[in-house]
Amino acid sequence: MLKLHHHPMSAASRFVRLVLAEYGERCELVEERPWERRREFLMLNPAASLPVLIEDNGPPIVGGIVSGEYLDETRGAFQRDKRLMSEKPLERAEARRLTEWFLRKMETEVTRYLIRERVFKLEMRPEDGGGAPDASAIRAARANLKHHLRYLGWLVEERDWLAGPRLSYADIAAAAALSTLDYIGEVPWDSEPHAKDWYMRMKSRPAFRILLGERVRGLPPSLNYAELDF
Repeated sequence: MLKLHHHPMSAASRFVRLVLAEYGERCELVEERPWERRREFLMLNPAASLPVLIEDNGPPIVGGIVSGEYLDETRGAFQRDKRLMSEKPLERAEARRLTEWFLRKMETEVTRYLIRERVFKLEMRPEDGGGAPDASAIRAARANLKHHLRYLGWLVEERDWLAGPRLSYADIAAAAALSTLDYIGEVPWDSEPHAKDWYMRMKSRPAFRILLGERVRGLPPSLNYAELDF
């Protein structure tokens, strides 16, 4: 049995959940607020970062990218044409590059700040860093988002999917990150129609349904968040 310690607005957590859904795997979800540094959670991951995946009470598998690699080796390798990593080394390398782009580079330049300022601070106590949003951090993240969205638009204009001719971890990672921002209405989709068309394809996949149906306590989603054709 798989267990995932996650937060519903963590991009890396969403990445793992989407991978599990694409592979038809069931998983017990444990919601964590990492800033609270819960003792039992710190025993699993002293860094207090998300997500943390555990199988059959085994050792913790820490991080979205690491968990994705584990799931590829233990599930994806047996999925044949449904595998989310190509059998071709160069295509695997490109999928890994873009997975890191959206779960690390975009996280450090965009997602972390918008989600922290607009979502996490609402849940955090003042002593944990909660309070009024930092307007300068939000402005910087929004400016950076335009560059990432432009790059995404270029990728999907040139390719069938982000890393090549088939759906891969790269698409899952980008969709996971953007879905958190789409929830709070931060993605200017109309500025990049190719990116928008790709995201509509991703939202239409059965694996996405559970994310589109979820709601964050005290924070309703943007009007178009659950709409497949927006």
